[in-house]
Amino acid sequence: MNYTAIIIFIVVAILVEWGASAAFRGWAKGKSAWFWIYGILTVLSYGFLISFPWAPGELRYPLLNAFGIIFFGKLLATLVLTIWLGVNEIRSLISSPENTVSESRRSFIKKGSAVVGLVPVGLMSWGIFRTAGNFKVHTVKLTLKGLPDSFKGFKIVQVSDIHTGSFFSHDRMEEAVSEILEQHADIVVFSGDLVNNRTDECYEYMDILAKIQAPLGVYSTLGNHDYGDYEGWKTKEEKTQNFQDMLAVHQKLGWNLMMNEHKIFERNGEKIALLGVENWGANLRFPKYGKMNLAYPGTEDVPVKILISHDPSHWEAEVLKDYPEIQLMMAGHTHGFQFGVEIPGIKWSPSQWVYKQWAGLYENDGRYLYVNRGLGCIGYMGRIGIRPEITVFELS
Repeated sequence: MNYTAIIIFIVVAILVEWGASAAFRGWAKGKSAWFWIYGILTVLSYGFLISFPWAPGELRYPLLNAFGIIFFGKLLATLVLTIWLGVNEIRSLISSPENTVSESRRSFIKKGSAVVGLVPVGLMSWGIFRTAGNFKVHTVKLTLKGLPDSFKGFKIVQVSDIHTGSFFSHDRMEEAVSEILEQHADIVVFSGDLVNNRTDECYEYMDILAKIQAPLGVYSTLGNHDYGDYEGWKTKEEKTQNFQDMLAVHQKLGWNLMMNEHKIFERNGEKIALLGVENWGANLRFPKYGKMNLAYPGTEDVPVKILISHDPSHWEAEVLKDYPEIQLMMAGHTHGFQFGVEIPGIKWSPSQWVYKQWAGLYENDGRYLYVNRGLGCIGYMGRIGIRPEITVFELS
């Protein structure tokens, strides 16, 4: 146990509670009911945090999110109050050393800080209960060099990063699956991260996910979260069994799990190839399980090759350099950080500070990478500005 981190958190929490309560007192002065509400929410939020390690798996993320939303609002209120009040005190002393900020001014600053703290609480709650279930279909029309005539109009639906461990609504999952089926794709592709940490997170959604079908099949790969690397297993055997269970899940769903292999589709004697590799990340924090040297052989003479690889950093780090014949790579992983701005003329997210290619379509000399924004969530169970995505590729 990291006692230093615990002590630092306790100190920070005390400071945050002091500042947030000061801001709240200024806003709710004379309204005793609000003090009770504030106190109850505070006690509950720390109860959520304390109970997190012992909570059942399906409750862990909701508990952590409930605490995080309340704590973040308080943290922001404290920061605004401290900076705002500090600046005003310094300005008052500079203009007249014997003066300090008036009581009315202090009251205004406290009220303003409390309101600022409430904004992220409302916004993050909206992101969970509304935006996270507001699926968006992105249609991408691609002209691939050498595409055989028999495959003109070939339609692929890509889904990525379902993260069933953070899903909390069967209705939402049903809606997403219905949206996928309405696209009438030739094939459906899933580019990894079915769960957060453990295979058993997806069991309650399997009946719904099994409805995903396509005339030429459903093809899947593994993401970094699908290996059980982020769970504290008691034994090595438990982790091994968890991974075997993950492989069995894909089989039971009727998905063709591509473990460093390829599939060739043929129409009228013409061919295209679909390659799928395990997770391969350029960042040292993520494993390099993917083996293109196993997936590629046998596709050399196929004119169009499409790759499923979970982590978009794989594209520049290996695919572009060593396998330039790959015309399209489909990835996920970034979620677009689940936070950002995507409006005409503006595309921004903190994700771009970590990943050069983080959402949407990228091109390099006629070769394409598409980064799906993900269907589910990880950590924060909502989305702000970056909607969950279902991608439809129409090839020409």
